[in-house]
Amino acid sequence: MRYEVIVIGAGMVGTSIAWHLQKNNSNVLLLDKKLPGSETSYGNAGLIQREAIHTHPFPRQLTEMIRVLPNQGTDIRYRIPAILRYHQALLQYWKYSTPASVKKIESEWQTLIEHCTSEHQTMISASGADELITRKGWLQLHRSEETLKEAIALAIEAREQGVEHNVLSVEELKAMEPSANFDDFVGAIHWLNSWQVSNPSSLVKAYAKNFQDMQGTIKESDVKDIVQDADGWKIVTDSETYYSDKLVIAAGPWSNDLIRPLGYDLPLFPMRGYHQHFKVTDKNTITHSMFDMDKGFVMGPMQQGIRITTGAEMTTMNAPKNFGQLKTVLKFAKKILPLEDAVESEAWAGSRPCMPDMKPVIGPANKHDKLWFAFGHSHQGFTLGPMTGRLVEEMIHEKPLLVDLAPFSAERFSN
Repeated sequence: MRYEVIVIGAGMVGTSIAWHLQKNNSNVLLLDKKLPGSETSYGNAGLIQREAIHTHPFPRQLTEMIRVLPNQGTDIRYRIPAILRYHQALLQYWKYSTPASVKKIESEWQTLIEHCTSEHQTMISASGADELITRKGWLQLHRSEETLKEAIALAIEAREQGVEHNVLSVEELKAMEPSANFDDFVGAIHWLNSWQVSNPSSLVKAYAKNFQDMQGTIKESDVKDIVQDADGWKIVTDSETYYSDKLVIAAGPWSNDLIRPLGYDLPLFPMRGYHQHFKVTDKNTITHSMFDMDKGFVMGPMQQGIRITTGAEMTTMNAPKNFGQLKTVLKFAKKILPLEDAVESEAWAGSRPCMPDMKPVIGPANKHDKLWFAFGHSHQGFTLGPMTGRLVEEMIHEKPLLVDLAPFSAERFSN
């Protein structure tokens, strides 16, 4: 069968693109080696982060670099083979992380973030997924007066962009989450208009089901070859060959493997995260996700249990799991909550797709007609999936764009 559009990639981003296209009268195939919500969209912290108006620049202060170098941190770790493999992208990352560059990058990034909850709501309502969403914000915990003071200053500035917050004392934290031990903390920021999702995978699956209800098609196949000819696109998989007029690559950290044979080589690199669930008891029940700002991990109430999500590990896609970071995180997490029985026998691991300038690639390919890219959202693919889906649909159907997409063009790396 021939399709108007094939979208390769069934995470939050790919599923949202397919949903928007199908909703606007396209005949769409969503294609991936795993079904929607099975990879990074399964394993994230479950937050739709309206407050995430700031990026994560490469550490440039000497004190911060010295802190990271021993490779024992809870927020960031690295493996030497990955540093060597992705050294060019990491050098660009460092160059883009000057204060002047970050200021410009964030002004562009914020044009996407400001629409994240409203665009999710459109898909939540259509998919009947409201029971998965809690709209009471999340807690950013601080262990030092210095980092809390800095966070408060940034939060006050963020009000100008519609980000709402409250500053909480330790006493107020204890009243809000009586099961938690906040003795090592000095206070918190309560981000009020960001949302929690009790099962990120289920939300992606709900969007995918709604896409199918609109007569969209989902196929689970491993792409082996992509060819463009006079008739359009031919996608050869391990089980079947598919044809389409238009093609969208939205395969997260696997995107470069798909586009490299077509003559593209973007500086995409993966950052791995781990999580593990613990059984909920009367002694560890919480109602808000909590981010330990100084240690870099999230504790969140999920349908599967209390999810402990690590920061980032710089490693290659196929490297074996290393649970050292998670084990260190759990030492701190268990001081906050009594976490006794793990739900899984082994922790989950997945990779986030990152670009050196901390912005996703969203836009047309420059060497082929009727080919679009949508990947590289770093930690915010789950948050920005619906917004990205809307923008790709607007491009493909030549509609006015909600935001200027020039800053997100793949051509910014052509030199």
